[in-house]
Amino acid sequence: MNFFQAQNDARQSTTRLVVLFVVAVIALILITNLIVMMFMGAFSGYFGNDLVTGRYVDRALASGGNSADILSSAFWEAFLRTFDWKMFFAIGLAVTAVVAAASFYKIMALSSGGKAVAEMLGGRLISQNTDAPLERKVLNIVEEMAIASGVPVPPVYVLPESSLNAFAAGFSPGDAVIGVTEGCIRHFNRDQLQGVVAHEFSHILNDDIRLNIRLMGLLHGILVIGIIGRHLLRSMRFSRGRRNDSAGATMLLGLGFMAVGSIGSFFGGLIKASVSRQREYLADASAVQFTRNPEGIADALKKIGGGANGSILENPSAPEVSHAFFANGVRSMLASLLATHPPLEDRIRRIQPHWNGEFLEVNLQANEMQSSEAVEPTVFPSRAAASPAVADIVVAMNHIGRPRQQHLEYAHALIEQVPHELIEAVREPYGARALIYAFVMNKDSAVRQLQLEHLKEQGDKGVHGLTTGLLPIVDTLGSQFRLPLIEVSIASMRQLSPEQYQLFKKNLVVLIKADNKISIFQWVLQKIVFHYLDPEFIKHSMFSITGKYSKLSQLKDEIEVLLSLLVHAEHKNYDDAEKAFNAGKKQLANLNIKLLEKSRINLNELDNAIDQLALLKPLLKPHILKACAACITANNNVSVLEAELLRAFSAAIDCPMPLLLNNLNKG
Repeated sequence: MNFFQAQNDARQSTTRLVVLFVVAVIALILITNLIVMMFMGAFSGYFGNDLVTGRYVDRALASGGNSADILSSAFWEAFLRTFDWKMFFAIGLAVTAVVAAASFYKIMALSSGGKAVAEMLGGRLISQNTDAPLERKVLNIVEEMAIASGVPVPPVYVLPESSLNAFAAGFSPGDAVIGVTEGCIRHFNRDQLQGVVAHEFSHILNDDIRLNIRLMGLLHGILVIGIIGRHLLRSMRFSRGRRNDSAGATMLLGLGFMAVGSIGSFFGGLIKASVSRQREYLADASAVQFTRNPEGIADALKKIGGGANGSILENPSAPEVSHAFFANGVRSMLASLLATHPPLEDRIRRIQPHWNGEFLEVNLQANEMQSSEAVEPTVFPSRAAASPAVADIVVAMNHIGRPRQQHLEYAHALIEQVPHELIEAVREPYGARALIYAFVMNKDSAVRQLQLEHLKEQGDKGVHGLTTGLLPIVDTLGSQFRLPLIEVSIASMRQLSPEQYQLFKKNLVVLIKADNKISIFQWVLQKIVFHYLDPEFIKHSMFSITGKYSKLSQLKDEIEVLLSLLVHAEHKNYDDAEKAFNAGKKQLANLNIKLLEKSRINLNELDNAIDQLALLKPLLKPHILKACAACITANNNVSVLEAELLRAFSAAIDCPMPLLLNNLNKG
């Protein structure tokens, strides 16, 4: 299954989730009505006393009826006497209101994305510049995978659990987080941890994390009636001295609500199992393709099977997040029916068909950790001089959302060659902001002086000095390092306060406009940074519109703007631009578009065009990206500017493109 099909399936699963949720709510309404009416009947004397059943049974026995049938008939006669349509609809409305209110509350609580899930589980954020060896190990793995995938580096949280488990959560790659238990960090070696993290990256890239967080919000509503029942029973201890019939009625109602809650939990488990099991197999397969090391993830699963604590989490919030974990995180009485993950044995045998069935002990040997941390230096062989960048584009296009081992190796080698001062800077918020500011500094000394003066007056304390210090390094930095460093800096800037972020945005815009024009690279940088950071500081709509457009013809004008700017960015001659434009047009079937004059295009129009194209259905997005790729490869040569534009476009429409495998020494 390719990336676009996986995203399309995730969106279809959301539709199925809503349908199943509605069915579950209807079932809860019916069951709650039954329990409440039975309660009302018992409380008013209809059930089990001589006013109804006694007289009815005596009369029926006298006529020679069967006692079981008689009691059943007596029960239903009593129930029908208590049944009231007005009450039925009132209870239905009350149940719906409670479910809706509880779901809405949970949705709002989760509106900050993956961070809210991690904190709910008691997670502790690992600082980007930590020196702790075990924490540094997991951060390095996450950093390399994010750069290889073409997405921002997600923050990593450690859960205070001795079990072996992990999760990814969020609405999009821009606000995703990864969580790992302390057991994972202590007992998995680098290869095993890399396999687990690659599995979680698959969930991020395939849009599973959006589906998972929607599940959490909706299912909380159908579980809340059981919570009400528990509170009613808990209140019984304060009922001493009250009338016995009142206390008994309260206990009966509480038990009834708990029964409804159990049924809600059953429906919730079925819904989670129905939408998540198959996607776990897909994530396992993607992890193997990413790392080219099936032993890594397979051995991680074997250690879970062989460990005393397994993958079970003790946090009381774990059941709400059970479908998002790497392995089963909660115990279930109906494990085979309600398990959110396939059995460990099945997952291992899909990766290693000839597995002997033996699990691994979790006692980590010291030499195992040391050897696993030793990473062979990556050497990229020299390649033919004939259009190497065109080949890079083809490889990247074929692996959108599906990075491979070569991308991971390249990311590791790339990080190794980044100047140490820059790596240290981007791993903390102040340095990250300073680097972004340095990237947009003008080459003209007079304009640069104005930019620095603005930072000195309007920037946060210390940022001006950091920016000035980084400028000599940035001025000589190879272009292949720019986007990876931006992706790392985004993770650090997510730790800013909302006020700090708004000041950063304001200052960045001022710096970019200092010379009264915006370069293409400045636009690319601004688009990527704001696209990924805005959701972190702006409340999410859990059910925001996705897949709004089902035909390319609906966005004909936007496609014209996108392709026209792309070809004009590199081609000064109109005929050359038209030739490149027509190459892209061929990828769009019968769509009747034409090249716009350069004077008719501005970056505000491009912003709007990309925002609209992001709302295309997933299976239509490859046509747009293929058209862009055809435009920039039409002359068998791809410039750095064109490559950065293509990666910016793909990121902005939520189709992250892996690293372009340029020669590391290329500037």
